[in-house]
Amino acid sequence: MVAAANPMAVEAGLNVLRRGGSAVDAAVAVQAVLGLVEPQSSGLGGGAFMTFYDSKTRRVTAYNGRETAPAGASPEMFLGPNGRPLDMRTAILSGRSTGVPGAVAMLSLAQSQHGKLPWNTLFTDAERLADEGFVVPQRMGAAANGSSPQARSPDATAYFTKPDGTRIKAGETFRNPAYAATVRKIAAEGPKAILEGSVAQAIVAKLQEGPLPGSMTLADLKSYKPKATPGLCRPYRIYVVCTPPAPSGGPAVLEGLGILERTDIGSHPNDAQGWYLFSQASRLMYADRDRYIADPDFVQVPQDGLLEPAYLDQRAALIGATAGPAPAPGRPRGAPARGVDRTAEPAGTTHFVIVDNDGDVVSMTTTVESIFGSGRMVAGFFLNNQLTDFSLSPADPDGAPAANAVAPGKRPRSSMAPAIVLDRQGRFVAAVGSPGGPAILAYNLKALVAMLDWKMPVQDAISLPNLISRGEQYGAEVDKFSPELTQALAAKGVVLARSVSAEGSGLHGIEVTPQGLRGAADPRREGVARAP
Repeated sequence: MVAAANPMAVEAGLNVLRRGGSAVDAAVAVQAVLGLVEPQSSGLGGGAFMTFYDSKTRRVTAYNGRETAPAGASPEMFLGPNGRPLDMRTAILSGRSTGVPGAVAMLSLAQSQHGKLPWNTLFTDAERLADEGFVVPQRMGAAANGSSPQARSPDATAYFTKPDGTRIKAGETFRNPAYAATVRKIAAEGPKAILEGSVAQAIVAKLQEGPLPGSMTLADLKSYKPKATPGLCRPYRIYVVCTPPAPSGGPAVLEGLGILERTDIGSHPNDAQGWYLFSQASRLMYADRDRYIADPDFVQVPQDGLLEPAYLDQRAALIGATAGPAPAPGRPRGAPARGVDRTAEPAGTTHFVIVDNDGDVVSMTTTVESIFGSGRMVAGFFLNNQLTDFSLSPADPDGAPAANAVAPGKRPRSSMAPAIVLDRQGRFVAAVGSPGGPAILAYNLKALVAMLDWKMPVQDAISLPNLISRGEQYGAEVDKFSPELTQALAAKGVVLARSVSAEGSGLHGIEVTPQGLRGAADPRREGVARAP
């Protein structure tokens, strides 16, 4: 089964599975098509995290394809002449916002370990759609005609404008021969196709264009290395939940679950008390994540301390009968002194889940960061603006360092947290994940709680209203909560406010049932879940 944000990408994945391909083989095909038909969300110029389950060994591996900062990056690179952080629009559109892309290299690493079909056979659908044309999806058409500065960039304008001077619209047929040429090159050469040679030269040249040119070099691109580590797994009631480790959002989601495990949220399915407990655990999760999570290769991250039972006991004990002021970050074991974080995370991301015939599973979140990334384009694809996922200021006013400050070679913190759920014997139960910028943590936590505690089918869990509780804000899809539920939450101090970001989820999931696999796609997007 494949669950992804666009039917054309799902079909590409199913075509690979029909040929006997593995879940990772299918992931390569799905990503290649998503980069073409959903370029506002992910692509060849972006990064990703993948959680992979091997049904034979019952082991979970985390693949880290997060972008890296170039060697010429500095903690002050997003400060203006006045010493203050640049406004986000200026930072995103600059040549400084792009990190070395990692998604293709990560997929290549995973496919070399878990693939069944030849790499060069996995791009057929993407190449054909780019060459022959595809029907522009609703979301791509809306984004291309939207007001985001990236959609109005010179490269995006040239790409989306037809010969008659009007922009493409949903439902029209669109071709991208440059993308077809690039995926042919990747099929033949692997990640070297974009990290070395003519495409790499085009990336460097594009990022050196002003104003605020970047420092990326051919050496930065050539030296990129994806990472594979054991998944970060923790018990949750009768289950085990696995995510990637830091700098992903995985540790935060596991902390949120750990806090909720110390409550009776399972006795309150979709009622006011259940949502209240969810909101308060979310605030505690965000407070710690915003303070401590960053690239552990560069800074001390108290990942184990955040997930220790004694620490989770302390955090859960802070949940009272009614909501108080926003909680401060805790002090888990191993926590260094950290400054207040100033990271702003836009939402231009997608998630998909694949289960193959052997029972191997891919749960992958992939992104170019903002809508159309930086708005700069080479070889038929957009470049990411992932470095604006760093804290734009290297320290807070009292001088304490931000964990997520920029550094050469460092990977920015991410909210992406593709999850896989097992039973205590290590058998696959479910997989889920979402895009949504910082709201990813709340979206994933909601889906996991609804499936594992409230015993909802995966589609019902995904379709539940979104509630993002971070700091003093309770952003929500207010129209999807009943008036009675809204009033009951307000009586507990949780006053729901309309949130644009709360509508940005793109949850996709697959679960095991006695009747077989059951998949789900977020009704807020245009995805599907299908079996071959």
